[in-house]
Amino acid sequence: MAQVKTNAQRMLEKEKIPYLAHTYETGDGHIDGVSVAHKMGIDPAVVFKTLVTRGASKGIYVFVVPVALELNLKAAARAVGEKSVEMVAVKEITPLTGYVRGGCSPIGMKKHYPTVVDESARPLERMIVSAGRIGGQIELAPGDLQKATGCSFAAVAE
Repeated sequence: MAQVKTNAQRMLEKEKIPYLAHTYETGDGHIDGVSVAHKMGIDPAVVFKTLVTRGASKGIYVFVVPVALELNLKAAARAVGEKSVEMVAVKEITPLTGYVRGGCSPIGMKKHYPTVVDESARPLERMIVSAGRIGGQIELAPGDLQKATGCSFAAVAE
């Protein structure tokens, strides 16, 4: 049976942005980014997770960082011109983005939030982000992610 397309996939197709869809097995419960990269046989350095934060001004910001790394909150705050940023509570992810934890894509969220992708993505030919559902990933060029999200690039991972 064909998978129903996610908001992220529909948005990319509407904008005529090329991407490859990938799926991975979720039955074992291992859906963290590093496990997903290993299941897909892909270097974790090209697989990115989407993190949702709130700044001191109460603005919402999205950061996209390699799955094996963490978000440097101080660098993230600097990148968006905030005094500080903190991760939003898990219960807020779906109301804010329309996606669930573990399946949050930087593409096609309910609202457009300022998005920053870690600088390590810029030189990559292709990168992988969530397709917007657990078990699905999207592979695309960093420049195409920038077209889709209006993201900027900054050193925000550690």
